[in-house]
Amino acid sequence: MAYQSPVYNIISVPVEKIRPNSYNPNSVAPPEMKLLYESIREDGYTMPIVCYYDSGEDAYIIVDGFHRYRIMLEHQDIYDREEGKLPVSVIDKSLDRRMASTIRHNRARGSHNVDLMSNIIRELHEIGRSDAWISKHLGMDRDEILRLKQITGLTALFKDVKFGRAWRPEEEEDF
Repeated sequence: MAYQSPVYNIISVPVEKIRPNSYNPNSVAPPEMKLLYESIREDGYTMPIVCYYDSGEDAYIIVDGFHRYRIMLEHQDIYDREEGKLPVSVIDKSLDRRMASTIRHNRARGSHNVDLMSNIIRELHEIGRSDAWISKHLGMDRDEILRLKQITGLTALFKDVKFGRAWRPEEEEDF
């Protein structure tokens, strides 16, 4: 069978069955949230919320679309018009691949919260993802990864880094 993109299988999901993920570093300023509300009010939902279905919880975990989800929760007119349901595109990927997907979606659109982004780098490192994996899947160069690792202040993130011999100053002579 040929690959079929998830967008061809949009389902209607009650908003109560949708949950935010715990790792999204993206934030939207109030003026942009107002604009998003206006867009959804005027145009409807034109893009599905991308989710992972957690069968154990019987819940859809957001990979992309948290702010579109928030609009429904925060605006009764949208909730009523949409009958409390959101269009969902489901992807079936492991947590690390969902994190990478979230970052790719966010980076293609806008900016990130640096602290939250550094936490994602830490989490990916803790589950065994290398800098090369992070670079490839999140579209970051090694310098950006290094800067984000430095923000966390965790020395464990540097355990595989090879450091060169540092210059040592000669001892000063007493005058």
